[in-house]
Amino acid sequence: MNYLNDVALGLIEGITEFLPISSTGHLLLAEHWLGARSDSYNITIQAGAILAVTVVFWRRIVALFSGLQQPENRDYLGKLTVAFLVTAVLGLTVKKLGFELPTRVVPIAWALVLGGIWMIVAEKFAERLPDSSAITLRVAIAVGLAQVVAGVFPGTSRSAATIFVAMLLGTSNRAAATEFAFLVGIPTMFAASGYEMLKQLRDGAAMESWTSLGVAFAVSTITAFVAVKWLLGYIRTHRFTVFAIYRIIFGGLLLVLAASGMLG
Repeated sequence: MNYLNDVALGLIEGITEFLPISSTGHLLLAEHWLGARSDSYNITIQAGAILAVTVVFWRRIVALFSGLQQPENRDYLGKLTVAFLVTAVLGLTVKKLGFELPTRVVPIAWALVLGGIWMIVAEKFAERLPDSSAITLRVAIAVGLAQVVAGVFPGTSRSAATIFVAMLLGTSNRAAATEFAFLVGIPTMFAASGYEMLKQLRDGAAMESWTSLGVAFAVSTITAFVAVKWLLGYIRTHRFTVFAIYRIIFGGLLLVLAASGMLG
Protein backbone atom coordinates (compact mmCIF):
# COMPACT_ATOMS: atom_id res chain seq x y z
CA MET A 1 0.00 0.00 0.00
CA ASN A 2 2.93 2.35 0.62
CA TYR A 3 3.92 2.22 -3.03
CA LEU A 4 0.32 2.87 -4.08
CA ASN A 5 0.43 5.96 -1.89
CA ASP A 6 3.64 7.00 -3.63
CA VAL A 7 1.92 6.56 -6.99
CA ALA A 8 -1.02 8.67 -5.81
CA LEU A 9 1.22 11.47 -4.51
CA GLY A 10 3.28 11.39 -7.72
CA LEU A 11 0.11 11.68 -9.78
CA ILE A 12 -1.16 14.61 -7.73
CA GLU A 13 2.16 16.48 -7.93
CA GLY A 14 2.52 15.83 -11.65
CA ILE A 15 -0.99 17.01 -12.47
CA THR A 16 -1.10 20.06 -10.22
CA GLU A 17 2.44 21.51 -10.33
CA PHE A 18 2.04 23.36 -13.63
CA LEU A 19 -1.72 23.61 -13.97
CA PRO A 20 -2.89 26.90 -12.36
CA ILE A 21 -4.63 25.13 -9.46
CA SER A 22 -1.90 24.98 -6.74
CA SER A 23 0.02 21.79 -6.00
CA THR A 24 0.39 22.81 -2.33
CA GLY A 25 -3.32 22.61 -1.55
CA HIS A 26 -3.72 19.25 -3.26
CA LEU A 27 -0.67 17.66 -1.65
CA LEU A 28 -1.70 18.96 1.77
CA LEU A 29 -5.10 17.30 1.43
CA ALA A 30 -3.61 14.08 0.04
CA GLU A 31 -1.02 13.79 2.79
CA HIS A 32 -3.73 14.30 5.41
CA TRP A 33 -5.12 10.88 4.43
CA LEU A 34 -2.07 9.17 2.92
CA GLY A 35 0.38 10.25 5.60
CA ALA A 36 2.67 13.25 5.81
CA ARG A 37 5.93 13.12 3.89
CA SER A 38 9.26 14.79 4.61
CA ASP A 39 10.38 17.96 2.89
CA SER A 40 13.00 15.89 1.07
CA TYR A 41 10.29 13.67 -0.36
CA ASN A 42 8.19 16.59 -1.56
CA ILE A 43 11.24 18.29 -3.09
CA THR A 44 12.16 15.09 -4.94
CA ILE A 45 8.75 14.59 -6.53
CA GLN A 46 8.64 18.28 -7.45
CA ALA A 47 11.97 17.80 -9.24
CA GLY A 48 10.27 15.13 -11.35
CA ALA A 49 7.67 17.65 -12.50
CA ILE A 50 10.39 20.19 -13.32
CA LEU A 51 12.29 17.59 -15.35
CA ALA A 52 9.11 16.88 -17.30
CA VAL A 53 8.54 20.50 -18.31
CA THR A 54 12.20 20.75 -19.31
CA VAL A 55 11.70 17.80 -21.66
CA VAL A 56 8.52 19.36 -23.07
CA PHE A 57 10.40 22.57 -23.95
CA TRP A 58 13.77 21.07 -24.87
CA ARG A 59 13.49 22.05 -28.53
CA ARG A 60 12.64 25.63 -27.59
CA ILE A 61 15.52 25.75 -25.10
CA VAL A 62 18.03 24.35 -27.61
CA ALA A 63 16.78 26.77 -30.29
CA LEU A 64 17.25 29.75 -27.97
CA PHE A 65 20.83 28.87 -27.04
CA SER A 66 21.89 27.67 -30.49
CA GLY A 67 20.44 30.81 -32.08
CA LEU A 68 22.21 33.39 -29.93
CA GLN A 69 23.29 35.24 -33.07
CA GLN A 70 19.65 36.24 -33.57
CA PRO A 71 18.65 39.41 -31.63
CA GLU A 72 15.19 38.09 -30.75
CA ASN A 73 16.70 35.01 -29.06
CA ARG A 74 19.20 37.08 -27.09
CA ASP A 75 16.40 39.42 -26.03
CA TYR A 76 14.16 36.54 -24.92
CA LEU A 77 16.97 34.90 -22.95
CA GLY A 78 17.74 38.28 -21.41
CA LYS A 79 14.15 38.62 -20.22
CA LEU A 80 14.22 35.07 -18.81
CA THR A 81 17.43 35.96 -16.96
CA VAL A 82 15.91 39.16 -15.54
CA ALA A 83 12.83 37.29 -14.26
CA PHE A 84 15.01 34.56 -12.72
CA LEU A 85 17.35 37.04 -11.01
CA VAL A 86 14.43 39.03 -9.56
CA THR A 87 13.04 35.81 -8.09
CA ALA A 88 16.42 34.58 -6.85
CA VAL A 89 17.45 37.82 -5.12
CA LEU A 90 14.06 38.57 -3.55
CA GLY A 91 13.38 34.91 -2.78
CA LEU A 92 16.65 34.53 -0.87
CA THR A 93 15.97 37.82 0.94
CA VAL A 94 12.55 36.59 2.01
CA LYS A 95 14.07 33.29 3.18
CA LYS A 96 16.77 35.07 5.20
CA LEU A 97 14.14 37.27 6.84
CA GLY A 98 12.19 34.14 7.73
CA PHE A 99 9.01 35.48 6.17
CA GLU A 100 7.00 32.41 5.23
CA LEU A 101 3.34 31.71 5.89
CA PRO A 102 2.40 28.39 7.53
CA THR A 103 0.95 25.74 5.25
CA ARG A 104 -2.32 25.38 7.14
CA VAL A 105 -5.54 24.45 5.38
CA VAL A 106 -7.62 27.60 5.88
CA PRO A 107 -5.21 30.21 4.41
CA ILE A 108 -4.44 27.88 1.49
CA ALA A 109 -8.16 27.36 0.88
CA TRP A 110 -8.77 31.12 0.85
CA ALA A 111 -5.83 31.59 -1.53
CA LEU A 112 -7.42 29.04 -3.87
CA VAL A 113 -10.83 30.72 -3.78
CA LEU A 114 -9.58 34.29 -4.10
CA GLY A 115 -7.08 33.25 -6.76
CA GLY A 116 -9.87 31.63 -8.77
CA ILE A 117 -11.96 34.80 -8.65
CA TRP A 118 -8.91 36.88 -9.59
CA MET A 119 -8.21 34.61 -12.59
CA ILE A 120 -11.70 35.15 -13.98
CA VAL A 121 -11.50 38.93 -13.56
CA ALA A 122 -7.91 39.13 -14.87
CA GLU A 123 -8.66 37.16 -18.01
CA LYS A 124 -11.59 39.42 -18.84
CA PHE A 125 -9.32 42.45 -18.53
CA ALA A 126 -6.59 40.77 -20.60
CA GLU A 127 -9.05 40.00 -23.40
CA ARG A 128 -9.63 43.74 -23.88
CA LEU A 129 -5.96 44.23 -24.70
CA PRO A 130 -4.63 43.86 -28.26
CA ASP A 131 -3.28 40.37 -28.90
CA SER A 132 0.46 40.40 -28.25
CA SER A 133 3.13 37.72 -27.77
CA ALA A 134 5.88 40.20 -26.90
CA ILE A 135 7.74 39.85 -23.60
CA THR A 136 8.67 43.29 -22.32
CA LEU A 137 11.09 44.12 -19.52
CA ARG A 138 8.10 45.11 -17.39
CA VAL A 139 6.55 41.67 -17.90
CA ALA A 140 9.84 39.93 -17.06
CA ILE A 141 10.23 41.85 -13.78
CA ALA A 142 6.58 41.29 -12.85
CA VAL A 143 6.83 37.54 -13.53
CA GLY A 144 9.88 37.38 -11.26
CA LEU A 145 7.96 39.20 -8.52
CA ALA A 146 4.93 36.93 -9.01
CA GLN A 147 7.09 33.86 -8.41
CA VAL A 148 8.21 35.29 -5.07
CA VAL A 149 4.62 36.06 -4.06
CA ALA A 150 3.53 32.53 -4.99
CA GLY A 151 6.37 31.11 -2.90
CA VAL A 152 5.39 33.15 0.14
CA PHE A 153 1.64 32.53 -0.09
CA PRO A 154 0.92 28.77 -0.32
CA GLY A 155 -2.11 28.04 -2.49
CA THR A 156 -1.51 30.98 -4.83
CA SER A 157 -0.06 28.75 -7.60
CA ARG A 158 3.16 29.80 -9.24
CA SER A 159 1.85 29.12 -12.75
CA ALA A 160 -1.38 31.08 -12.18
CA ALA A 161 0.43 34.07 -10.69
CA THR A 162 3.05 34.29 -13.43
CA ILE A 163 0.76 33.61 -16.40
CA PHE A 164 -1.84 36.16 -15.40
CA VAL A 165 0.55 38.92 -14.42
CA ALA A 166 2.16 38.52 -17.85
CA MET A 167 -1.22 38.66 -19.59
CA LEU A 168 -2.33 41.76 -17.68
CA LEU A 169 0.90 43.65 -18.36
CA GLY A 170 0.94 43.22 -22.11
CA THR A 171 1.62 39.61 -23.11
CA SER A 172 -2.08 39.08 -23.70
CA ASN A 173 -1.60 35.97 -25.84
CA ARG A 174 -2.28 33.04 -23.49
CA ALA A 175 0.16 30.67 -25.20
CA ALA A 176 3.02 33.20 -25.16
CA ALA A 177 2.42 34.13 -21.51
CA THR A 178 2.27 30.47 -20.50
CA GLU A 179 5.44 29.56 -22.38
CA PHE A 180 7.41 32.38 -20.75
CA ALA A 181 6.05 31.51 -17.30
CA PHE A 182 6.99 27.85 -17.71
CA LEU A 183 10.46 28.58 -19.13
CA VAL A 184 11.20 30.94 -16.22
CA GLY A 185 9.96 28.23 -13.87
CA ILE A 186 12.58 25.71 -15.04
CA PRO A 187 15.72 27.40 -13.63
CA THR A 188 13.75 28.91 -10.75
CA MET A 189 12.34 25.61 -9.52
CA PHE A 190 15.54 23.65 -10.13
CA ALA A 191 17.44 26.26 -8.10
CA ALA A 192 14.81 26.27 -5.32
CA SER A 193 14.68 22.47 -5.18
CA GLY A 194 18.48 22.22 -5.14
CA TYR A 195 18.72 24.83 -2.38
CA GLU A 196 16.13 23.05 -0.23
CA MET A 197 17.66 19.62 -0.85
CA LEU A 198 21.13 20.83 0.18
CA LYS A 199 19.57 22.39 3.28
CA GLN A 200 17.86 19.10 4.15
CA LEU A 201 21.08 17.12 3.69
CA ARG A 202 23.06 19.66 5.72
CA ASP A 203 20.55 19.46 8.56
CA GLY A 204 20.63 15.64 8.47
CA ALA A 205 16.94 15.34 7.69
CA ALA A 206 15.48 11.84 7.44
CA MET A 207 14.83 10.43 3.98
CA GLU A 208 12.17 8.02 2.82
CA SER A 209 13.25 4.80 1.15
CA TRP A 210 14.89 5.18 -2.24
CA THR A 211 12.27 2.90 -3.76
CA SER A 212 9.43 5.12 -2.54
CA LEU A 213 11.22 8.21 -3.81
CA GLY A 214 11.91 6.54 -7.14
CA VAL A 215 8.29 5.49 -7.65
CA ALA A 216 6.90 8.92 -6.77
CA PHE A 217 9.57 10.70 -8.86
CA ALA A 218 8.87 8.57 -11.95
CA VAL A 219 5.10 8.96 -11.67
CA SER A 220 5.41 12.72 -11.11
CA THR A 221 7.67 13.09 -14.15
CA ILE A 222 5.43 11.14 -16.52
CA THR A 223 2.21 12.73 -15.26
CA ALA A 224 3.61 16.29 -15.41
CA PHE A 225 4.79 15.69 -18.99
CA VAL A 226 1.29 14.66 -20.06
CA ALA A 227 -0.35 17.49 -18.07
CA VAL A 228 1.88 20.22 -19.54
CA LYS A 229 1.53 18.93 -23.11
CA TRP A 230 -2.25 18.85 -22.68
CA LEU A 231 -2.37 22.35 -21.15
CA LEU A 232 -0.31 23.91 -23.94
CA GLY A 233 -2.76 22.54 -26.49
CA TYR A 234 -5.86 23.37 -24.45
CA ILE A 235 -5.12 27.07 -23.89
CA ARG A 236 -4.71 27.74 -27.61
CA THR A 237 -8.48 27.53 -28.03
CA HIS A 238 -9.83 27.79 -24.47
CA ARG A 239 -9.81 30.26 -21.59
CA PHE A 240 -8.50 29.47 -18.11
CA THR A 241 -12.04 29.72 -16.71
CA VAL A 242 -12.39 26.00 -16.00
CA PHE A 243 -9.31 26.13 -13.73
CA ALA A 244 -10.64 29.21 -11.93
CA ILE A 245 -13.97 27.51 -11.23
CA TYR A 246 -12.19 24.37 -10.06
CA ARG A 247 -10.06 26.44 -7.65
CA ILE A 248 -13.15 28.09 -6.17
CA ILE A 249 -14.92 24.74 -5.69
CA PHE A 250 -11.85 22.97 -4.31
CA GLY A 251 -11.00 25.86 -1.98
CA GLY A 252 -14.61 25.94 -0.76
CA LEU A 253 -14.47 22.19 -0.09
CA LEU A 254 -11.32 22.63 1.98
CA LEU A 255 -12.98 25.39 4.00
CA VAL A 256 -15.98 23.15 4.69
CA LEU A 257 -13.75 20.23 5.74
CA ALA A 258 -11.69 22.51 7.98
CA ALA A 259 -14.82 24.00 9.59
CA SER A 260 -16.23 20.52 10.26
CA GLY A 261 -13.01 19.40 11.91
CA MET A 262 -12.28 16.76 9.27
CA LEU A 263 -9.15 18.59 8.17
CA GLY A 264 -6.83 20.38 10.56
